Amino acid sequence: MRAPIVIASLLAAALVTGLAWAVVGARAPAAVPAGHATLAVLASKNLLLAGARIGPRLVVVGEHGHVLVSDDRGKTWLQAKSVPTVTTLTALHFVDARRGWAVGHGGIVIATTDGGDHWTLQSGQLDGPEILFSVWFRSATEGLAVGAYGYAATTDDGGKTWKRFEIAEGEDGERHLNHIFAGPPGAGGAPASLWIAAESGLLFRSDDNARTWQKVALPYKGSIWGGTTLADGAMLVWGMRGNLLRSDDGGKTFASVPTGTDQSLGGGVQLPDGAVVLAGLGGVVVHSADGRRFESTVRDDRAGLGGVLPGPDGQVVLLGQGGVQIHPIAAAASAPR
Repeated sequence: MRAPIVIASLLAAALVTGLAWAVVGARAPAAVPAGHATLAVLASKNLLLAGARIGPRLVVVGEHGHVLVSDDRGKTWLQAKSVPTVTTLTALHFVDARRGWAVGHGGIVIATTDGGDHWTLQSGQLDGPEILFSVWFRSATEGLAVGAYGYAATTDDGGKTWKRFEIAEGEDGERHLNHIFAGPPGAGGAPASLWIAAESGLLFRSDDNARTWQKVALPYKGSIWGGTTLADGAMLVWGMRGNLLRSDDGGKTFASVPTGTDQSLGGGVQLPDGAVVLAGLGGVVVHSADGRRFESTVRDDRAGLGGVLPGPDGQVVLLGQGGVQIHPIAAAASAPR
Protein backbone atom coordinates (compact mmCIF):
# COMPACT_ATOMS: atom_id res chain seq x y z
CA MET A 1 0.00 0.00 0.00
CA ARG A 2 1.32 3.39 -0.91
CA ALA A 3 2.47 6.15 1.43
CA PRO A 4 -0.56 8.44 0.86
CA ILE A 5 -2.94 5.73 2.09
CA VAL A 6 -0.70 4.71 4.99
CA ILE A 7 0.02 8.26 6.08
CA ALA A 8 -3.56 9.41 5.62
CA SER A 9 -5.02 6.50 7.56
CA LEU A 10 -2.39 5.73 10.21
CA LEU A 11 -1.13 9.22 10.88
CA ALA A 12 -4.15 11.43 10.37
CA ALA A 13 -5.31 10.49 13.86
CA ALA A 14 -2.04 11.88 15.18
CA LEU A 15 -2.60 15.31 13.68
CA VAL A 16 -3.03 18.00 16.25
CA THR A 17 -6.69 17.96 17.24
CA GLY A 18 -8.64 21.15 17.31
CA LEU A 19 -6.75 22.92 14.49
CA ALA A 20 -8.63 26.15 13.91
CA TRP A 21 -9.21 26.45 10.19
CA ALA A 22 -9.67 30.08 9.28
CA VAL A 23 -10.16 31.88 5.99
CA VAL A 24 -7.16 33.91 4.87
CA GLY A 25 -8.49 37.44 4.93
CA ALA A 26 -6.15 38.92 2.35
CA ARG A 27 -6.92 36.33 -0.30
CA ALA A 28 -10.31 34.91 0.63
CA PRO A 29 -13.18 35.64 -1.77
CA ALA A 30 -16.53 36.80 -0.46
CA ALA A 31 -17.80 33.23 -0.79
CA VAL A 32 -15.99 30.04 -1.76
CA PRO A 33 -18.07 28.07 -4.30
CA ALA A 34 -19.58 24.85 -2.98
CA GLY A 35 -17.23 21.93 -3.37
CA HIS A 36 -14.13 24.14 -3.62
CA ALA A 37 -11.18 24.00 -1.23
CA THR A 38 -11.38 26.65 1.48
CA LEU A 39 -8.46 29.03 1.96
CA ALA A 40 -7.00 28.43 5.43
CA VAL A 41 -4.32 30.00 7.58
CA LEU A 42 -2.84 26.63 8.55
CA ALA A 43 -3.01 24.95 5.15
CA SER A 44 0.78 24.56 5.00
CA LYS A 45 0.63 22.62 8.30
CA ASN A 46 -2.03 20.23 7.08
CA LEU A 47 -1.34 16.72 5.78
CA LEU A 48 0.47 17.12 2.44
CA LEU A 49 1.29 14.11 0.32
CA ALA A 50 3.06 15.03 -2.92
CA GLY A 51 4.75 17.85 -4.76
CA ALA A 52 6.35 18.91 -8.02
CA ARG A 53 9.03 21.38 -9.05
CA ILE A 54 8.32 23.42 -12.17
CA GLY A 55 11.19 25.78 -12.80
CA PRO A 56 11.54 28.04 -9.75
CA ARG A 57 8.06 27.15 -8.47
CA LEU A 58 7.07 24.34 -6.09
CA VAL A 59 3.50 22.99 -6.05
CA VAL A 60 2.21 20.61 -3.35
CA VAL A 61 -1.11 18.85 -2.70
CA GLY A 62 -2.84 17.10 0.20
CA GLU A 63 -5.95 16.82 2.34
CA HIS A 64 -9.12 18.89 1.88
CA GLY A 65 -8.24 19.63 -1.75
CA HIS A 66 -5.41 21.88 -0.63
CA VAL A 67 -2.94 22.99 -3.28
CA LEU A 68 -0.09 25.30 -2.26
CA VAL A 69 2.54 27.08 -4.31
CA SER A 70 5.92 28.57 -3.42
CA ASP A 71 8.03 30.87 -5.57
CA ASP A 72 10.95 31.14 -3.13
CA ARG A 73 12.05 27.47 -2.97
CA GLY A 74 9.74 26.57 -0.13
CA LYS A 75 10.36 29.40 2.30
CA THR A 76 6.81 30.80 2.02
CA TRP A 77 3.60 29.32 0.65
CA LEU A 78 0.27 30.49 -0.73
CA GLN A 79 -2.81 28.43 -1.44
CA ALA A 80 -4.03 28.09 -4.99
CA LYS A 81 -6.73 30.64 -5.71
CA SER A 82 -9.30 28.13 -6.99
CA VAL A 83 -9.42 24.34 -6.48
CA PRO A 84 -12.75 22.63 -7.36
CA THR A 85 -12.58 19.77 -4.83
CA VAL A 86 -12.34 19.15 -1.08
CA THR A 87 -11.17 15.55 -1.34
CA THR A 88 -7.65 14.34 -0.58
CA LEU A 89 -5.22 14.92 -3.45
CA THR A 90 -2.45 12.33 -3.59
CA ALA A 91 -0.26 13.14 -6.61
CA LEU A 92 0.46 15.65 -9.37
CA HIS A 93 2.50 16.02 -12.55
CA PHE A 94 3.43 18.92 -14.83
CA VAL A 95 4.55 18.78 -18.46
CA ASP A 96 5.81 22.37 -18.42
CA ALA A 97 5.76 25.45 -16.22
CA ARG A 98 2.02 26.02 -16.71
CA ARG A 99 0.20 22.78 -17.55
CA GLY A 100 -0.31 20.17 -14.85
CA TRP A 101 -2.71 17.65 -13.35
CA ALA A 102 -3.48 16.42 -9.83
CA VAL A 103 -5.40 13.29 -8.78
CA GLY A 104 -6.86 11.87 -5.61
CA HIS A 105 -9.68 10.14 -3.81
CA GLY A 106 -12.97 9.70 -5.65
CA GLY A 107 -11.13 9.35 -8.93
CA ILE A 108 -10.71 13.12 -8.94
CA VAL A 109 -8.61 14.61 -11.75
CA ILE A 110 -8.06 18.37 -11.78
CA ALA A 111 -5.98 20.40 -14.23
CA THR A 112 -4.20 23.75 -14.29
CA THR A 113 -2.94 25.89 -17.16
CA ASP A 114 -1.33 28.65 -15.08
CA GLY A 115 1.25 26.84 -12.98
CA GLY A 116 -1.08 25.80 -10.16
CA ASP A 117 -2.90 29.01 -9.25
CA HIS A 118 -6.26 27.97 -10.72
CA TRP A 119 -7.61 24.45 -11.31
CA THR A 120 -10.56 22.95 -13.18
CA LEU A 121 -12.32 19.66 -12.53
CA GLN A 122 -11.88 17.11 -15.32
CA SER A 123 -13.30 13.88 -13.87
CA GLY A 124 -14.26 12.06 -10.67
CA GLN A 125 -16.53 12.95 -7.80
CA LEU A 126 -16.25 13.46 -4.06
CA ASP A 127 -17.83 10.11 -3.16
CA GLY A 128 -16.50 8.17 -6.15
CA PRO A 129 -15.17 4.65 -5.52
CA GLU A 130 -11.75 5.07 -7.13
CA ILE A 131 -8.62 6.15 -5.28
CA LEU A 132 -5.89 7.46 -7.58
CA PHE A 133 -2.28 7.33 -6.40
CA SER A 134 -0.29 8.69 -9.32
CA VAL A 135 -0.59 10.62 -12.57
CA TRP A 136 1.90 11.13 -15.39
CA PHE A 137 1.70 12.95 -18.72
CA ARG A 138 4.02 12.48 -21.69
CA SER A 139 2.61 15.56 -23.42
CA ALA A 140 -0.22 18.04 -23.05
CA THR A 141 -2.63 15.39 -24.37
CA GLU A 142 -1.27 11.92 -23.53
CA GLY A 143 -1.47 10.84 -19.90
CA LEU A 144 -1.78 7.91 -17.49
CA ALA A 145 -3.37 7.61 -14.05
CA VAL A 146 -3.17 4.64 -11.66
CA GLY A 147 -4.49 3.75 -8.24
CA ALA A 148 -5.89 1.20 -5.83
CA TYR A 149 -6.82 -2.37 -6.79
CA GLY A 150 -5.20 -2.24 -10.22
CA TYR A 151 -6.96 0.91 -11.43
CA ALA A 152 -5.26 2.17 -14.59
CA ALA A 153 -6.51 4.55 -17.28
CA THR A 154 -5.11 6.56 -20.17
CA THR A 155 -6.17 9.80 -21.82
CA ASP A 156 -5.37 11.25 -25.25
CA ASP A 157 -7.25 14.53 -24.85
CA GLY A 158 -5.47 16.17 -21.95
CA GLY A 159 -7.51 14.47 -19.23
CA LYS A 160 -11.00 15.31 -20.43
CA THR A 161 -11.84 11.63 -20.95
CA TRP A 162 -10.14 8.47 -19.67
CA LYS A 163 -10.10 4.89 -20.92
CA ARG A 164 -9.55 2.14 -18.36
CA PHE A 165 -7.40 -0.92 -19.09
CA GLU A 166 -6.10 -3.98 -17.25
CA ILE A 167 -2.38 -3.81 -16.59
CA ALA A 168 -2.13 -7.56 -15.92
CA GLU A 169 -4.31 -10.63 -15.64
CA GLY A 170 -5.43 -12.37 -12.48
CA GLU A 171 -4.18 -11.40 -9.02
CA ASP A 172 -1.35 -9.26 -10.41
CA GLY A 173 -3.94 -7.07 -12.11
CA GLU A 174 -5.55 -6.31 -8.74
CA ARG A 175 -2.41 -4.97 -7.04
CA HIS A 176 -2.32 -1.38 -5.85
CA LEU A 177 -0.48 0.68 -8.47
CA ASN A 178 1.41 3.22 -6.41
CA HIS A 179 3.65 5.46 -8.49
CA ILE A 180 4.45 6.19 -12.14
CA PHE A 181 7.91 7.28 -13.25
CA ALA A 182 9.91 7.44 -16.46
CA GLY A 183 12.92 5.20 -16.97
CA PRO A 184 16.20 6.13 -18.66
CA PRO A 185 16.18 7.25 -22.31
CA GLY A 186 15.87 4.45 -24.83
CA ALA A 187 18.66 3.40 -27.18
CA GLY A 188 19.06 5.37 -30.38
CA GLY A 189 16.84 8.20 -29.21
CA ALA A 190 13.85 5.95 -28.44
CA PRO A 191 11.37 7.28 -25.86
CA ALA A 192 12.05 6.45 -22.24
CA SER A 193 10.36 3.39 -20.80
CA LEU A 194 7.51 3.97 -18.37
CA TRP A 195 7.39 2.25 -14.96
CA ILE A 196 4.79 1.71 -12.24
CA ALA A 197 5.72 0.78 -8.67
CA ALA A 198 3.24 -1.69 -7.20
CA GLU A 199 2.50 -4.07 -4.36
CA SER A 200 4.15 -7.44 -3.64
CA GLY A 201 7.58 -6.53 -4.97
CA LEU A 202 6.30 -5.82 -8.46
CA LEU A 203 7.04 -3.19 -11.05
CA PHE A 204 5.27 -2.85 -14.38
CA ARG A 205 7.17 -1.66 -17.45
CA SER A 206 5.98 -0.26 -20.78
CA ASP A 207 8.20 0.44 -23.79
CA ASP A 208 5.38 1.59 -26.08
CA ASN A 209 3.85 4.60 -24.34
CA ALA A 210 1.56 2.64 -21.99
CA ARG A 211 -0.04 0.47 -24.69
CA THR A 212 1.36 -2.81 -23.34
CA TRP A 213 2.95 -3.70 -20.01
CA GLN A 214 5.35 -6.34 -18.69
CA LYS A 215 5.64 -7.47 -15.08
CA VAL A 216 9.05 -7.09 -13.42
CA ALA A 217 9.52 -9.05 -10.18
CA LEU A 218 11.97 -7.62 -7.64
CA PRO A 219 14.12 -9.58 -5.17
CA TYR A 220 12.22 -7.77 -2.39
CA LYS A 221 8.60 -8.95 -2.16
CA GLY A 222 7.02 -6.14 -0.16
CA SER A 223 5.17 -3.07 -1.42
CA ILE A 224 7.10 -0.59 -3.54
CA TRP A 225 5.89 2.98 -3.01
CA GLY A 226 7.96 5.01 -5.42
CA GLY A 227 10.79 5.26 -7.89
CA THR A 228 12.91 7.64 -9.92
CA THR A 229 15.56 7.65 -12.62
CA LEU A 230 18.78 9.42 -11.71
CA ALA A 231 20.80 11.73 -13.94
CA ASP A 232 23.32 8.95 -14.67
CA GLY A 233 20.54 6.63 -15.92
CA ALA A 234 20.39 4.46 -12.80
CA MET A 235 16.96 3.65 -11.38
CA LEU A 236 15.97 3.63 -7.71
CA VAL A 237 12.78 2.15 -6.24
CA TRP A 238 11.80 2.20 -2.58
CA GLY A 239 9.09 0.95 -0.26
CA MET A 240 8.26 -0.75 3.00
CA ARG A 241 10.65 -1.39 5.89
CA GLY A 242 13.36 0.87 4.50
CA ASN A 243 13.87 -1.19 1.38
CA LEU A 244 15.68 0.51 -1.51
CA LEU A 245 16.76 -1.14 -4.76
CA ARG A 246 18.97 0.15 -7.57
CA SER A 247 19.29 -0.84 -11.23
CA ASP A 248 22.28 0.12 -13.39
CA ASP A 249 21.15 -1.76 -16.49
CA GLY A 250 17.88 -0.05 -17.45
CA GLY A 251 15.72 -2.16 -15.15
CA LYS A 252 16.93 -5.62 -16.23
CA THR A 253 18.18 -6.34 -12.71
CA PHE A 254 17.77 -4.68 -9.32
CA ALA A 255 19.96 -4.99 -6.22
CA SER A 256 19.17 -3.98 -2.65
CA VAL A 257 20.91 -0.91 -1.22
CA PRO A 258 21.24 -0.47 2.58
CA THR A 259 19.45 2.62 3.91
CA GLY A 260 20.16 2.42 7.62
CA THR A 261 16.47 2.34 8.55
CA ASP A 262 13.56 -0.09 8.77
CA GLN A 263 10.99 2.69 8.41
CA SER A 264 8.93 2.60 5.22
CA LEU A 265 10.02 5.13 2.60
CA GLY A 266 7.35 7.20 0.87
CA GLY A 267 9.06 9.75 -1.37
CA GLY A 268 12.38 10.69 -2.89
CA VAL A 269 14.17 13.16 -5.12
CA GLN A 270 17.53 13.74 -6.77
CA LEU A 271 18.84 17.24 -6.17
CA PRO A 272 20.65 19.37 -8.78
CA ASP A 273 24.04 18.49 -7.26
CA GLY A 274 23.34 14.77 -7.68
CA ALA A 275 22.51 14.02 -4.05
CA VAL A 276 19.52 11.78 -3.38
CA VAL A 277 17.12 12.28 -0.46
CA LEU A 278 14.35 9.89 0.59
CA ALA A 279 11.83 10.32 3.40
CA GLY A 280 9.29 8.12 5.14
CA LEU A 281 7.36 7.14 8.21
CA GLY A 282 8.59 7.95 11.70
CA GLY A 283 10.30 11.12 10.49
CA VAL A 284 13.12 9.24 8.77
CA VAL A 285 15.23 11.07 6.17
CA VAL A 286 17.73 9.08 4.10
CA HIS A 287 20.53 10.86 2.24
CA SER A 288 23.20 9.94 -0.30
CA ALA A 289 25.76 12.06 -2.09
CA ASP A 290 26.05 9.60 -4.98
CA GLY A 291 22.89 7.46 -5.05
CA ARG A 292 24.84 4.39 -3.89
CA ARG A 293 25.74 4.82 -0.21
CA PHE A 294 23.00 6.08 2.10
CA GLU A 295 22.78 7.30 5.68
CA SER A 296 19.63 7.92 7.69
CA THR A 297 18.53 10.28 10.41
CA VAL A 298 15.27 10.65 12.31
CA ARG A 299 13.69 14.05 12.85
CA ASP A 300 12.86 14.99 16.42
CA ASP A 301 9.16 15.38 15.62
CA ARG A 302 9.02 11.86 14.06
CA ALA A 303 6.17 13.06 11.84
CA GLY A 304 5.41 10.74 8.92
CA LEU A 305 6.76 11.96 5.58
CA GLY A 306 5.46 11.22 2.09
CA GLY A 307 7.33 13.53 -0.26
CA VAL A 308 10.60 15.42 -0.83
CA LEU A 309 11.35 18.45 -3.01
CA PRO A 310 14.46 20.57 -3.60
CA GLY A 311 14.56 23.49 -1.17
CA PRO A 312 16.85 26.41 -0.38
CA ASP A 313 20.61 25.77 -0.69
CA GLY A 314 21.63 22.87 1.52
CA GLN A 315 18.04 22.02 2.40
CA VAL A 316 15.04 20.05 1.16
CA VAL A 317 11.30 20.54 1.52
CA LEU A 318 9.63 17.62 3.30
CA LEU A 319 5.92 16.88 2.91
CA GLY A 320 3.80 14.82 5.27
CA GLN A 321 1.93 14.73 8.53
CA GLY A 322 3.30 18.11 9.63
CA GLY A 323 2.65 19.80 6.30
CA VAL A 324 5.62 21.57 4.71
CA GLN A 325 8.91 21.41 6.61
CA ILE A 326 12.37 22.66 5.64
CA HIS A 327 15.10 20.14 6.46
CA PRO A 328 18.88 20.67 6.28
CA ILE A 329 20.69 18.07 4.18
CA ALA A 330 23.74 18.34 6.42
CA ALA A 331 21.69 16.89 9.28
CA ALA A 332 20.84 13.84 7.23
CA ALA A 333 24.47 13.28 6.31
CA SER A 334 26.06 13.93 9.71
CA ALA A 335 23.67 12.20 12.09
CA PRO A 336 23.24 8.59 10.96
CA ARG A 337 20.66 6.55 12.82
